[in-house]
Amino acid sequence: MIVTQTPLRISFFGGGTDFPGFYRNHGGAVLSTAIDKYVFVIVKERFDDDIYINYSRKEIVDSVDEVQHDLVREAMHATGVTSGVEITTLADVPSTGTGLGSSSAVLVGLLHALHTHQGDLVTAKQLAEEACAIEIDRLGRPIGEQDQYIAAFGGMRLIEFGRDGAVNPQRLHLAHGTRQRLATRLMLFYTNRGRSADTILGDQRDNIPYRIDVLDAMRDMAYGGVEHLVAEDFDALGRDLDAAWQLKTQLAKHISDAEIDGHYSQAKAAGALGGKITGAGGGGFMLIYAPPSQQDRVRDALASLRELPVGFEADGSKVIFNIRG
Repeated sequence: MIVTQTPLRISFFGGGTDFPGFYRNHGGAVLSTAIDKYVFVIVKERFDDDIYINYSRKEIVDSVDEVQHDLVREAMHATGVTSGVEITTLADVPSTGTGLGSSSAVLVGLLHALHTHQGDLVTAKQLAEEACAIEIDRLGRPIGEQDQYIAAFGGMRLIEFGRDGAVNPQRLHLAHGTRQRLATRLMLFYTNRGRSADTILGDQRDNIPYRIDVLDAMRDMAYGGVEHLVAEDFDALGRDLDAAWQLKTQLAKHISDAEIDGHYSQAKAAGALGGKITGAGGGGFMLIYAPPSQQDRVRDALASLRELPVGFEADGSKVIFNIRG
């Protein structure tokens, strides 16, 4: 039996500049961090040749091509696992779209577990590249590449996307106390609705030629975010989150709506300096930056939403249990 643990993430700045259609011409950068919420993948060898898949539903099939879960099917193809396994995925957050990078975390965790089942040692770079190839090239999903890299590498990182296609996930070597002081200023609230990101992200991808100035500004804010963190100017980072959120809503329709705008306005009126919907938008989790002295007021203002306590995770995807026959 193999068990992998792969972190979810929150992205501060630069989301959207990780689309190949943008960064291949202009360069991209995302400031993102892994968090202490996870996807777990269990791969267990079976006595027979059947394939069992357990997630929000259960599948029992005879061949890989019959698997309906597209990430499981493509991960099995990529790793050469063809039969005789039971695969289970579990997560710390709802299975519908949350904006915390759960789909890519599932895929990275699947690839890691299946490679380990095959006896193959893989690097974080290989996991991220294989996950990008599956989601973007094989499945044609309208997504960027930040989620796969932060799930594989973990930590808090400035992920740079070069015009030549190279991806550089630089770890920010912040003192433990610095990370802890930042964590005490971040709040995460569930908007009580999941969403499928494909429509929003498809519009965002199609709008790239018409939003170059906006995306340039969002990329540059990722570098500014690093400067704020190094200087421990957390309130400046919070205010920049607000500015970045205003830019993000220009990328596509349905990133925000009256309900989301209402929640955000309530948080700011209660003392929050900034925030954003995580991921593509349209639902999922809302990240709020608020000084500790204002957080009780923010909680009261957002009492209709469930708060998810969150901290940072230093590691990327890892094998936490490995007994192979």
